[in-house]
Amino acid sequence: MQIGEWADGILSHFVLFLPFLWKKYATWNHRRSDPPSSTLSRWSKERKADHKRNAHKTIPRIYSIMANSTNFELTAANPTKKPRTDDPPVKDKALNGGLAASTKANPPEAKEIHRLDYAPLRYKVTKVSLNFNLVERRTVVESVLTVEKFDAADALTTATDAKVAANDAVDGLDLDGDEGVVALYKLSVDGCDTLVPDVDYILKPGKLIIKAETLRRGASKNSKGEMIVRSTVEIVPEDNTQLSGLYKDGSMYCSQCEAEGFRRITYYPDRPDNMATFESVRIEADTDSFPVLLSNGNLMEEGECEGSDGKRKFAIWHDPFPKPSYLFALVAGDLGSIEGTFTTMSGREVILRFYSEHKNAGKLNYALESLKRAMKWDEETYGLEYDLDLFNVVAVESFNMGAMENKSLNVFNTSCVLADPVTSTDAEYYRVEGIIGHEYFHNWTGNRVTCRDWFQLTLKEGLTVYRDQQFSGQINNCAAVTRIQNVLVVRGSQFQEDDGPMSHPIRPDSYIAMDNFYTSTVYRKGAEVIRMYETLLGTEGFRKGMDCYFLRHDGCAVTCDDFLAAMADANGVDLSQFARWYSTSGTPVVTYSSTFDQQKGLFQLTLSQSSRSEEPLLIPVAVGLLDKQTGHEVTPTTILQLKECTQTFDFAGLKGGVVPSILRNFSAPVKIVPASGVVDENDLAFLASWDTDGFNRWDSAQKLYEAAILKVINQEAHGESLDRVLKTFGQTLKDEGISDDSIRAFALILPSESTLSKSVTIIDPPAILKARNYVKKLIARRFKEDLLVAYKNLTAAIDADGATFKVDGVSVGRRRLRNVYLGYLCSICETGDEQKESAALATEHFIAATGMTDKLAAFSILASMSGEGAIARDSAIEKFYDDAKGDPLVLNKWFSVQADAELPDVLDRVIKLASSHPDFSLKNPNRCRALIMTFAMNAAAFHNEEGKGYKFLGDMLEKIDNINSKVAARTTAACLIGWKNYNEKRATLMKEQLQRLKDMPNVSNDLLEIVTKGLK
Repeated sequence: MQIGEWADGILSHFVLFLPFLWKKYATWNHRRSDPPSSTLSRWSKERKADHKRNAHKTIPRIYSIMANSTNFELTAANPTKKPRTDDPPVKDKALNGGLAASTKANPPEAKEIHRLDYAPLRYKVTKVSLNFNLVERRTVVESVLTVEKFDAADALTTATDAKVAANDAVDGLDLDGDEGVVALYKLSVDGCDTLVPDVDYILKPGKLIIKAETLRRGASKNSKGEMIVRSTVEIVPEDNTQLSGLYKDGSMYCSQCEAEGFRRITYYPDRPDNMATFESVRIEADTDSFPVLLSNGNLMEEGECEGSDGKRKFAIWHDPFPKPSYLFALVAGDLGSIEGTFTTMSGREVILRFYSEHKNAGKLNYALESLKRAMKWDEETYGLEYDLDLFNVVAVESFNMGAMENKSLNVFNTSCVLADPVTSTDAEYYRVEGIIGHEYFHNWTGNRVTCRDWFQLTLKEGLTVYRDQQFSGQINNCAAVTRIQNVLVVRGSQFQEDDGPMSHPIRPDSYIAMDNFYTSTVYRKGAEVIRMYETLLGTEGFRKGMDCYFLRHDGCAVTCDDFLAAMADANGVDLSQFARWYSTSGTPVVTYSSTFDQQKGLFQLTLSQSSRSEEPLLIPVAVGLLDKQTGHEVTPTTILQLKECTQTFDFAGLKGGVVPSILRNFSAPVKIVPASGVVDENDLAFLASWDTDGFNRWDSAQKLYEAAILKVINQEAHGESLDRVLKTFGQTLKDEGISDDSIRAFALILPSESTLSKSVTIIDPPAILKARNYVKKLIARRFKEDLLVAYKNLTAAIDADGATFKVDGVSVGRRRLRNVYLGYLCSICETGDEQKESAALATEHFIAATGMTDKLAAFSILASMSGEGAIARDSAIEKFYDDAKGDPLVLNKWFSVQADAELPDVLDRVIKLASSHPDFSLKNPNRCRALIMTFAMNAAAFHNEEGKGYKFLGDMLEKIDNINSKVAARTTAACLIGWKNYNEKRATLMKEQLQRLKDMPNVSNDLLEIVTKGLK
């Protein structure tokens, strides 16, 4: 956004923003010793010098917050003093020991949480100091919490106040804690004598409530009038296979606190609307085993523990920015690292450090450079600057999620941060860059401004997904390709979610296990809703709205309504109708019909909408018109605002007939269908050849291919449809006007089995696979010579480019297109001679590959070969494994490719790998996803009518749920709960497994919620 464009609107908004500016100044002055780096005000050089945060130097500092702790001494005179070593506590003497035993014997019933029942905390924690003493199988966590009363009357209506009173029977500080993991040994309130159970505090499943009277009594005797709560707990990270809270991954301690993991570390108000300053986090551990000790913020001090003879070390971290507990992070281990720097737009130098196991440190460079690009892009696009002087990233092998945006200490699944040509594909390089960007962008959209409650999750995730999509498309100059890839995900997993029993709006109304709502709907559809803001408001208007959002809410926990209000107020528009997207589940359908009056030169387009919303949605529909005779665009992209159930839009002044290009660039997450119910294949073929919108040109070809394949499935006459497919494919194959090889590659790929399954009433996976393969082989045979020539030409071009590996658009496009050609050529494999020929070509490609992209493409083809190609298949499986040399990420690919193979005995192969292969473990989420989840997505094999695939999945989930319930729930969701879309035999067998899982003793809430809804 240019300075002049912002200046046009700043005066009109100044009065609106003035109260917020004053409020923010007062808040910053009270909470922080350092000023924030905001969109509209930056440090001056003088202020920067005054408030410089040293991230990498050892700074003398007085730490006395814990000086009077019952088990921790740290004073100005001796900041390195160790915790006192009392006798090991006896677990059954824990204050919550009896509760833990009773909860284990009689688990409480799962409770459904409702969005409209939200009530603010009466007492909030504003400052936190923590001490972690990491000892094998006995980690002690001490906390000191500064508590303030929250005056609800200033912010809430009388009705909401009544709800607060109704929801909280006990007035006091409400702390969350998992008594099955956290053993509470000491609890005190400064100024109070020994606390009496049920008098001063109450323990109940998942809760510790310290009564208000106890807090007030303590404050009255405190010299500063503060309410200070201290506790000592013990946890065993080594036993934490749920990977939520603090756990041990190999030789490394690591935390994951989103959404509700901090309660598995200590007692705390574990909800996003409690934002507190973590003033001191002290970590102590064995020096040799854990030389690296990390937490959020800036490193203030580190050194040897007194009296340990160098065997114990400590580190103290300070984060000046208030944050909710889900953003807390701790890592301890013997790690390798690389380091770089980034100079912000205000001239501050930020140190960037990436950590991993020593053997993987050489694979971190691409991620480091990606982070620099993301930081620069965010400054240039949104004016957002990083606010600390240190940014750490740690790679972890066992991690439930892809990555986590903990303030200044991002934790990444190794699959999302490690990259090199030998082990990573082009897609994985782009994935690393995109996820690095995503987690960094969270620093503002998620950390500095967070969500009030978990129902608002899309506020941070949908917005940040949209920002990372923008970044990926712009930084690689491949907006069209990025858009195609993103829409494939939306139409795949998200539309499937919309059509199933787990369907929910992007802002859900209720949940049992919050982790089940980290969904494609919240993330991907949420991003599409954010995209619609920009489509409706324009780039400048969207930036104005973002600036308003940060100005109003920096340092706050807010709602989706707050974001919408910022967008509306900054642009002076009414978005109340648009707000319905937040509460509408399912995929809206837009139908179209058109007429053309040759005499008047008038084209009329009629659009109608249907959705689960009781009132019409505001749907932006991007439309362009192309001349029927010449193919030239006569009306450029125009945004039509569909606000009513049915609207007709006029396009006048036309000289001849036109073909409409509707929903360009997928301008809204809807299904677009002709009002007649029958697609005009001639129009699709026309658009596939002439459309100036890259996305719609690709999409038209996909719909054309889909129409032909569906006719084959339904055993309808399909000769003319296949002729159009062949003509369109041939034009795309030879079109010299297509300069981007990636665009050509996507245009030549047939719709996936998953995509095709959404266009049939009863899904028959083997029939869908058979029909798709029939059309693919027909194309391959018709264009075999052309494909072979094109394949060889690209091979020569790649060879001529030299051995240096590149991930630029040209190089990636060449590899992508050549592998598409390889796939078609190797699909010709009916006869023995054809099988030999295909196996030879794929083997040559496999052996000659200089990077993982080409190697994996060939391996995927070879893994499905049979007959005369079986020897080549078995040889490739053996070689790929040997070449992996134990690399976990390469082994994941090895398992995944075999699970996805088109072989009649693929289930037997998968069972053997799962039951006896030494490199497979149910405790590793990445390995589970690679083998089990991939097989469940191998539709034709998984949905064999005998039901063996369903039983195998049920067997695995029964075991996984006891180890890691979050992995179990996510593996189930898309695989079994869609039983209503299958024939009666398959549906019955799928329901049997769901019922079996529901009836398991001690089934987790995560899995229970999925299977219960799946059975309805």
